[in-house]
This record gives sequence, structure tokens and C-alpha cells, in this order.
Amino acid sequence: MENDGLAGVTARGDGRAMNGLKFDHVGLVVSDMAEGRGFLEEMFGVDRWTQVFEDPGIGVYVQFGRTVEGPCYELISPLGEASPVTTALKRGINILNHVAYLTADLDADAKRLEAKGSIVAGPPKPAVAYNGARVQFWITPQRFMVELIEAPGHDHVYEAKR
Repeated sequence: MENDGLAGVTARGDGRAMNGLKFDHVGLVVSDMAEGRGFLEEMFGVDRWTQVFEDPGIGVYVQFGRTVEGPCYELISPLGEASPVTTALKRGINILNHVAYLTADLDADAKRLEAKGSIVAGPPKPAVAYNGARVQFWITPQRFMVELIEAPGHDHVYEAKR
């Protein structure tokens, strides 16, 4: 059988990780959480949501939503003018903001990203939505952002719409 380059990559839902990282969510920047929720519910059938987390250490509000089969979306809105996502909203750029992975060792995976030419976007910070676990953002050579979350085994708590 020919090598298709996908060795070790598994189908969604079997719980195995890809290179030690486990996909967690796609982050979307929104100006209004309720408006963002409404769009995802009506357009993509997102029907379960976590609570809204206020994270002053990072400067954002976040909320996670999904359907039964996934994927998980993170809505991100600014917590004040100094928020790191305020510029994205003002300029209309980086709205599809990042892809996030859970890791057991943020430092080791950060070194892997750096070795592959990625640039750190800032130091690790504790994230309220992950019970204070460290998160860190990286810009890859392909110009997309990756978030590493040092919370292996983390599961978001959703409440289904009634």
C-alpha cells in the first residue's frame, strides 16, 4: 500500500491523538456572543454550549459550542479595548482565528513548533476556560495560528438546548 502521508492520523471520534496532540476547537472572533451563537445555531446546527467564560488574564470572553458529531467552535469576543482580538474585529481580519490542540507537555510541543519555524505570539498564560491550564499561541510558517492547551484529557461541559 502506498504511503498517503496520513500515517498516525486517525478519524474523528476514536479518541486517539495526532502526534501527541488532540484536536480541541476552531476559534472564531465575534463582536457579540449572542449574535455569534445565533449564527452557528441556525447555519450549522450547533445545539449545545458551555457557559461564557470571562478571562481577564487573556482579555477575552469565550464560549464553546458544538453539535453531537462535532466539531467544537470557540466564540471569542473582546473584554475591553486592550483585548488581543479587538484589532481583528476592527480590521475584519483573522476572524477565523486559530486551531487549538490539547497537549500533555506545552513546553515540549512549543519546542517542536519552534523547530518547524513557528513564531511564538506571546508567553504561556493560564486560561479560565481550562481551569487555569497554560495556553500559548503560535504563528506557523504557513501563516495560521495554533493554540496549545496544556490540559490533556480536558472535556468541555456543554448544555444541550431544550
